[in-house]
Amino acid sequence: MSERKVGAASLRRPKAESGRPTPYERDVILWSQEQASLLRAGRFSELDIEHLADEIDDVGKSEKRELASRMAVLLAHLLKWSRQSENRPPSWRATIIVQRKRIALALKETPSLKAVMRDRDWQDAVWLDALAQACKETGLAEEDLPEACPWSMEQAADTEFWPE
Repeated sequence: MSERKVGAASLRRPKAESGRPTPYERDVILWSQEQASLLRAGRFSELDIEHLADEIDDVGKSEKRELASRMAVLLAHLLKWSRQSENRPPSWRATIIVQRKRIALALKETPSLKAVMRDRDWQDAVWLDALAQACKETGLAEEDLPEACPWSMEQAADTEFWPE
């Protein structure tokens, strides 16, 4: 197996049977440009179907990861906002506003992400990330914080919502 770095993640790709790197393994950007040209030219029999399918799957996963990351940052800041009302630096408000705008934009550009936000397992995972971030940044003890998110994802993303 070969590895290709994407952000902090490492994706495993099978090596060509010949043992030599495939065009995909050598230069994924050049490979993607070639695949796009083949698609546009209607030369479907020449496409690298296996890797194309992997890349298409990865696009969806990437969108979900970005949404989860933004939501975790938002929830962590809302939690800090609600638990440390005596210490609310302007940067917390700015972060909350920016994350809400970015989440709204992601949902507008990719409406199917709304279904992801309703998934209970996804919400639980995002809340765990938010708790870890809030504890790390504030020194609050995790056992003193809610086990489950006290707000719906829609409520947290609502620009009018500010927990007290």
